[in-house]
Amino acid sequence: MAPQFYNDNATELAQQYLSKSFDEVHQSWSQFLPSIIENPNARILDLGAGSGRDAKHLAELAANTHNEKNNIQILAAEPAKELSIIGQKTTQGLNIKWLEDSLPALSNVTQQEISFDLILLSAVWMHIPPSDRTRSIRKLANLLKPGGKLVISLRHGQTEQECKKRKMHHVCAGELKQLATDVGLFTKLETAQEEDKLGRNHVSWQTVVLQMPDDGTGAFPFIRHVAINDGKSATHKLALLRVLLRIADGHPGAVLRRESSPFGDRVILPVGLVALYWCHQYKDLIDKHNIFQRPGDDPNMGFMKPNGWHKLTHRTASDYRIGNLFTGDDAKALYRTISHAVNNISDMPAQKITYADSKKTVFEVNKKTVRAKDSIFLDLQTLEQWGEFSLPESTWMAFNRYACWIEPVLVSEWVKTMASYSGNAEHAAPEKQFSLYQALHWLELKRTTTEVRNRFEQLKKQQPNSELMQCVWSAKSLKQNYEIDHSIPFARWPNNDLWNLLPTDCKINNQKSDRLPTKHKLIESKERIQHWWQEAWLNDSAATNKQSKTSNSKKIEINEQPMGYTISTPYFANSTEIEIIPVQQKRFFAEANIALPGLNSDNTSIDDLFEALVMQRGRLKEMQQLREW
Repeated sequence: MAPQFYNDNATELAQQYLSKSFDEVHQSWSQFLPSIIENPNARILDLGAGSGRDAKHLAELAANTHNEKNNIQILAAEPAKELSIIGQKTTQGLNIKWLEDSLPALSNVTQQEISFDLILLSAVWMHIPPSDRTRSIRKLANLLKPGGKLVISLRHGQTEQECKKRKMHHVCAGELKQLATDVGLFTKLETAQEEDKLGRNHVSWQTVVLQMPDDGTGAFPFIRHVAINDGKSATHKLALLRVLLRIADGHPGAVLRRESSPFGDRVILPVGLVALYWCHQYKDLIDKHNIFQRPGDDPNMGFMKPNGWHKLTHRTASDYRIGNLFTGDDAKALYRTISHAVNNISDMPAQKITYADSKKTVFEVNKKTVRAKDSIFLDLQTLEQWGEFSLPESTWMAFNRYACWIEPVLVSEWVKTMASYSGNAEHAAPEKQFSLYQALHWLELKRTTTEVRNRFEQLKKQQPNSELMQCVWSAKSLKQNYEIDHSIPFARWPNNDLWNLLPTDCKINNQKSDRLPTKHKLIESKERIQHWWQEAWLNDSAATNKQSKTSNSKKIEINEQPMGYTISTPYFANSTEIEIIPVQQKRFFAEANIALPGLNSDNTSIDDLFEALVMQRGRLKEMQQLREW
């Protein structure tokens, strides 16, 4: 597509598009629409949304069908900024999220970490160069839910001038269907060519409807191959798969970017995060339960070094989590431990896991050397220092969508593998293996609200009559009894992050129980939720305290401050200006930016955070079919 042409002619083109109704343009495939709209939790992507005609129709249809129970999410993606501005005005007041995006990358759409029941490409495919079409169809297939439909209208009859000025290319239904078959889609509908609705004699249109089969992304055979059939000289392969599954399930915000490759798009993660989770899951297995993770008599694994792992035996798995701060010798030991884990992952499972009947590796590690320091704050930006880890997008999507089905298989195979090692002979009998299952519990979280309750009590003393002392869900006063609620229920998605814990009335908390708040309830409570976030974690009168002193030209961090402050020091020639930054504020955004989809690692906007929370609510509703409140 040539965004410049569409930007320069936005007003004229918008009038042209809006002169025809949705029904006139899309009558040929409209029989598929009712079953999609009947689902109150459906997701729809209008790609190349232009002036907003189609997105508006779909949003109004959803609202009229479900009224207040409407949770249908509609994303409108448009690369031409001027057209997008008109589209946003056309759809003002409707439940539509606009993004600037285009094929083949679709980076902003994929960053949302959601999949769709319907993807509509109306008058878009002719803008995709033939060289980009394979990647584009693969990208679209990865964004479809099982059973989801992809509707593509094909414009035939591009003139030479249109090809040049509007960057159009010739299209063919046969080519499109073959590309779709190659990525596992099948054709539901192929219409005959129809006359142009705007009366252009040289233009005709054809619609192709493609569908994703109900058996998922195609990544399952690979996962099964590694988990069950692949040879295992140690538990490395299962450990890596489980780490990736846990990141995909709990930290959709960890994706740094997506990249194209000749074999399909790939997801890029910080390899430091993969290594941190690697250490997390091995920590108690080895140090607490003394369970061997390799054959033979040596319990030591390749990443367990005297100057790293063995200096942290007093630490537990729960210490290895986002938002935690290590200082002194522990910080240096953790730096080294993560580095050793990165090397082990790179040299062992990443090299040994290949596609079935192939020597081609599935995972790629691009590692960097990191010097140990005496302070480490565990957030996404810190963990990016060690380099990058790359995996197929289809595998990431499978982990992301089907974690609750895949994880039991990985755990079961891990138990069988450990039970076969001579060092674990006491667990060899099937009736003795329950302890192995217990040791493999992901130990990061116990349901706790103590820290947030203490913060609430502190604020209650400081601001006894403040609006802060109210239930985020009902606005009831909380001067006496109250509870701390997990906005996304802990029983369904274990998460003790600061953003997820909110003060609430006891009766309201009991009513909510382990149900998921509806989208309407969440948005209705937005102002109170954001007010709590701001006052509890992001505001502090002592947040900035500046003074000057002589110093060398370097950054200094001091962590022994009341209320957990770090002092970060910018560069000055002869003096240093010291700015005290609350660690809790850093932790608040570190936790949110990695746990919620669509946020950048440096995000500090609570508006963007809340929007991501609404998106995550929808993801969990779809993936786990949770009851709503």
